[in-house]
Amino acid sequence: METPATLVLDSLGIPYRLFQHQGPIHDLEQAALERGQQPGQLVRSLLFRIRKGEYILVLAAGMGQVSWSRLREYLGVNRLTTATEEEVRQVTGYEPGAVAPFGHPSPIRTLVDENVFLLEEISMGSGVKGVAIILKANYLSIALDQFETGRFIK
Repeated sequence: METPATLVLDSLGIPYRLFQHQGPIHDLEQAALERGQQPGQLVRSLLFRIRKGEYILVLAAGMGQVSWSRLREYLGVNRLTTATEEEVRQVTGYEPGAVAPFGHPSPIRTLVDENVFLLEEISMGSGVKGVAIILKANYLSIALDQFETGRFIK
């Protein structure tokens, strides 16, 4: 299976494996169990709108919620919102629920919660619903063109 995300990994020579779920995924715990991982190993790619036409992608491991106050303070803004499903499609090129952190049509400023890099192995969206990319966490920093690290989770 080939997606923009797997093309990026292949072009960089980064080893990974794909995992295909056999049915619908109802929650993070189910996805982790089926992948043989802990929920904290699943990295979510969350898109936020800072202002019209300006977006930020936040990578968060596990079930932790993004701290809106920390994110606003880090970005130096008073207001931000989660992107709509249509904005997710337009900005990332992926369907909501399958967003990979790389392989987007245009560069997106990316913030990675520091906990992501504390893990040995992680999984994330592949660009195709029901299919995950599994790789070593240290390879994520190679696959991401540019990123900023901080504490963005409550």
